[in-house]
Amino acid sequence: MLALMILSGLIAWAAGYRLFRTVLTLFGFIFGAWFASSVFGASDKTLLVLAALGGGAVGALIMFFAYFVGVALLGAGIGVLAVHMLWSPIGSDPRPVVVILAAVAGAASAMMLQRYVIIVGTAFGGAWMLLLSGLALVDRGQKIAGTPEVWVLYPLDPSPGRQSVLVAWVVLGLAGVLIQLRFTGASKPRVKKL
Repeated sequence: MLALMILSGLIAWAAGYRLFRTVLTLFGFIFGAWFASSVFGASDKTLLVLAALGGGAVGALIMFFAYFVGVALLGAGIGVLAVHMLWSPIGSDPRPVVVILAAVAGAASAMMLQRYVIIVGTAFGGAWMLLLSGLALVDRGQKIAGTPEVWVLYPLDPSPGRQSVLVAWVVLGLAGVLIQLRFTGASKPRVKKL
């Protein structure tokens, strides 16, 4: 699972605009596996692995077919992530109304600025996935990622009390945006037919 997280994070970070459908499918699998495996306890590992695979398959299918509304979903996700990141230093969860309003505002904004939202969203989403998997690689038993078990992940707060992770995420995300704008996210040139 960790290798899949690194691979999907790298693809999203460097070429998310070009490979948007692939990014949605990979992230759908990962989030589906996270959700399904968090429903079951860690006592039966076989059941946990089967739940992760089943949840991952369902998540991948949902996001694959959500490609047509993927930009709105990505914008909503950016809005929700921003609220959680800004609210995290307060030490509590944001109110549901604030999260819903942020999701709606993100989706509406995303529809108006599709190309740039995809580039920014995939670059920052890929950067977060790379940081999360990098912390899990470095951690290996020290619980830096704030998880009591390897099966239960908290992807929105992987390192409580460490502001350096937030700074690293912003720097890595901006680097991904620049790479996509400059190299991989450029629009394909149109060839005029004679």
